[in-house]
Amino acid sequence: MNNMDKSQYKNVFVFIEQREGVIQNVALELLGKARELANALNEKVYAILLGHNLTTQAQECIAYGADTVLRVDSPELQTYTTEPYAQAVYQIITTYKPSIVLIGATTIGRDLGPRLSARIETGLTADCTGLEISEEKELLMTRPAFGGNLMATIVCKEHRPQMSTVRPGVMRMGHRDTNRQGNIEDVTINFDKSKFKVRVVKTVKEKKDMIDITEANILVSGGRGVGNAEGFDMLRAMAKTINAEVSASRAMVDAGVLAHERQVGQTGKTVRPDVYFAMGISGAIQHLAGMEESEYIIAVNKDKYAPIFNVADLGIVGDVRKIVPLLTEKLAAIKHQK
Repeated sequence: MNNMDKSQYKNVFVFIEQREGVIQNVALELLGKARELANALNEKVYAILLGHNLTTQAQECIAYGADTVLRVDSPELQTYTTEPYAQAVYQIITTYKPSIVLIGATTIGRDLGPRLSARIETGLTADCTGLEISEEKELLMTRPAFGGNLMATIVCKEHRPQMSTVRPGVMRMGHRDTNRQGNIEDVTINFDKSKFKVRVVKTVKEKKDMIDITEANILVSGGRGVGNAEGFDMLRAMAKTINAEVSASRAMVDAGVLAHERQVGQTGKTVRPDVYFAMGISGAIQHLAGMEESEYIIAVNKDKYAPIFNVADLGIVGDVRKIVPLLTEKLAAIKHQK
């Protein structure tokens, strides 16, 4: 696709990630962003929906902003494996010639995206935090660079499609409109099964009692100032009082206090809860990238010059270990009054 006529490439395509028939939130978030980009280009939004025994998923894509759903319903796509999915999306891209392709930066998207960009011979900007259309009608893809110390805006001028992956929670989910009208096209893929080298033998699910931090309404997040596992027991007691989830900065995850799935930040998860408690977190740019879109941020830190106070709606300068027990006691009293 080198030195191609860019005018023949148009429309914004979104890979719709679904697991066991459930569309993942990141796909719905990307449909909302795709709608914005397509409106700026005066183009259409296409959803690429792959799976087997699909039922209402296509209509759901239309409700969230898709104009056309390209549906591939095939036994080969029952469970995600790299080669069948890569073949299917590759054939769709080469047939329909999209200008832009958006993929969620999940474990599936991070596997699929690079395979596609290599086969199509185009660029892929990973982990984007911002997407917009320039005056020249190019896609401006913004992502953290140099360890998160600056933001780089990347343009793919010579190749099409322009591809990017976006982490869950970075883009706001659009409004679901069940009255929206759209087209559903069933697409047949010519699979080369001789290249299918991997098959899923068994799926083992880890049992989790905790809510994913990206879906929590209230997060109590701890950093170096909390200190250790005992300090996090204190945060858990507070979280239990207000029906919140506990999360952490990278320092605490690296120290082995919490699992990586509880990490907020550039190398963790992007969250936007209604309330975010930043307890003993200094506010390095890498952490801010993962939580600054929270509706209301409350920070507690001994250092009054900590960067976290620049994004906090409410700041308390003091020792987390003294303040959290008092705060928990107060919140429990208020809860009891109700």
